[in-house]
Amino acid sequence: MIPTTPPAAAGAAPGASGGVGPLSGKTILMSGGSRGIGLAIALRAARDGANIALLAKTDTPHPKLPGTVHTAADEIRAAGGQALPIVGDVRDEASITEAVIRTVGEFGGIDIVVNNASVIDLSGSLDLATKKYDLMQDVNVRGTFLLSRAAVPQLKDAENPHILSLSPPLNTTPKWLGAHTGYSLAKFGMTMATLGLAAEFADAGIAANTLWPRTTIATAAVQNVIGGDRLMAVSRTREIYADAAYEVLTAPSRERTGQTLIVEDVLLAAGVTDFAGYAAVRASGSRSSSPSDSACATRFFALTRCVRSSSARRAPSPSRIAASISRCSSSAWPRPPRWSMFSCEYGCTAARSPRRISAVRGRPAAS
Repeated sequence: MIPTTPPAAAGAAPGASGGVGPLSGKTILMSGGSRGIGLAIALRAARDGANIALLAKTDTPHPKLPGTVHTAADEIRAAGGQALPIVGDVRDEASITEAVIRTVGEFGGIDIVVNNASVIDLSGSLDLATKKYDLMQDVNVRGTFLLSRAAVPQLKDAENPHILSLSPPLNTTPKWLGAHTGYSLAKFGMTMATLGLAAEFADAGIAANTLWPRTTIATAAVQNVIGGDRLMAVSRTREIYADAAYEVLTAPSRERTGQTLIVEDVLLAAGVTDFAGYAAVRASGSRSSSPSDSACATRFFALTRCVRSSSARRAPSPSRIAASISRCSSSAWPRPPRWSMFSCEYGCTAARSPRRISAVRGRPAAS
């Protein structure tokens, strides 16, 4: 169990153990992971002394986003783990086969698969390009299924095998599927593939679960591409996702499988009651929020809830969203409401530009 004080508040990461923790010597095969949430999960495991193989396309730097599979490997080694950077494409079965073979050859087996790679496009059905639809299906659904399947023979031999997919709980109500049919199909497909594997290989003791955040997560993509400083001010750090993933991956595989988990719920069950240290931006270094900060965050999440209806007039106006975000001086607020199962994507889109509000209207909140 991790301490009840998050890392930013305590000055050290929860569960840090100098390379002798539960994941010491365990091998993780992850899709993506060059930056962001995937890298944070890898670094948390590396502090236990884990072996981490990254299957990612980022051989060279992105023009707007930092990090490559090679720089991620360097960070993993610096954190105390062993790293194997593999340049490849999770859409390509040959790349997946090579990744499994190289991982087993380097580390002797595979204990954990993390399906981190994903593509997002919230366009409506009439605006979604066929090429982008195919890309989301190939990376999100096909990649999750093929990578997990390829590792199953190794997972069967592992002491505590896990498959973890970064995808949301299933919610097939019209207000969800109708908001962005193409993207919903892709993300729900990740979840369904994971739940199917959980059922299929339960007797082998292979756990398969999904994990999804309740709030936006502060990553380079959010800062530089999607939302900028305003969205970062109402986000939590990627470490909250990593700490929750650590809890899932260190649990006995036969005791927690076939579940669609929420980051904050996992941490609450682990004893974390104060999330203030996970705030991406805190006013004057304060670890606690003022009533106005809390109210501001609540207003922001309420504004971005956008329950789908036949009339777009019920959605918040661009000026209301912008005003709500600009009034937020701090994100050191307590646990926010369960405002969106697709919180990261919805929040980023809502805050990105008033021109995008037409594409955001009708975004539902989880009920």
